[in-house]
Amino acid sequence: MRVVFGLVLVVGLGLAGFAVYMAKTYIQGYQAQLAEERKSRAPAIETVEVYVAKAPLKYGQRLLKKDVQLVKFPKNSLPAGVFATEEALFPQGDEVPRTVLRAMEKFEAIMEVKVTDPGQDAGITNALERGMRAFAIEVDRTSGVSGFLRPGDRVDVYWTGSVGRGGMRTEGNSSGDVTKLIEAGIKLIAVDQSANSDDVKAQIARTVTVSARPEQVAALQQAQSTGRLSLSLVGAQDDTVTAAIEIDQRELLGLAASPVAVERPQEQVCSIRTRRGAEVIITPIPCTN
Repeated sequence: MRVVFGLVLVVGLGLAGFAVYMAKTYIQGYQAQLAEERKSRAPAIETVEVYVAKAPLKYGQRLLKKDVQLVKFPKNSLPAGVFATEEALFPQGDEVPRTVLRAMEKFEAIMEVKVTDPGQDAGITNALERGMRAFAIEVDRTSGVSGFLRPGDRVDVYWTGSVGRGGMRTEGNSSGDVTKLIEAGIKLIAVDQSANSDDVKAQIARTVTVSARPEQVAALQQAQSTGRLSLSLVGAQDDTVTAAIEIDQRELLGLAASPVAVERPQEQVCSIRTRRGAEVIITPIPCTN
């Protein structure tokens, strides 16, 4: 009886082991087929490693090696100006670091436009393009758009001043205060002493700094010294071209220009006087000159 029981136990254990083996083989085969199917369906995406921010970075912050890390990005969706090697991002190590020009969030790619060259500060010189100059304009609450100006905005510059008779206006030879658009869509690079475009707090500025060509700088300086400048904020999506604008007091009030009296030249008369005794005779003759 014990022999029979032992035989049955051995046979049962063998059958159980065989069942486990068959189940394992089936599951492995199914998983392999599933992985192969997924691999055939999913497109192959080529990736490259680029440096990203390990934590949020603020404007003006020094960029060190501890602040970045390598992350894989799709190669076809890679933005221009990223850094793929430590030698490119830190050519002189942490001893001569770059400075953050734009605030960045965690895992945001480090790009050339967001940082300075090694050893440079986040000043306005980095915001000037080739051939451009920085020029400061005095503003107040009204002329500075109530403190809503930020670096990176575009503004139209209007000049208001007095023009005397015989001045630059010739139509009707009018005189008085004139408002004229002198520069359209000029870019702000700093508000007071701040060049941080990420600052969203409204503040009443005393000066704004614009990026302008040398000839524009000369025009702005002449306008600022002879009248009052006002700024008009241009919309971020506005790509229209502003035409020449000039308004004086008469045009504002809808008054016609005063007619200018034109003096007619007097006709020259030539004559000869002939005396006959007490009588003087005047005889008209053609003028020779």
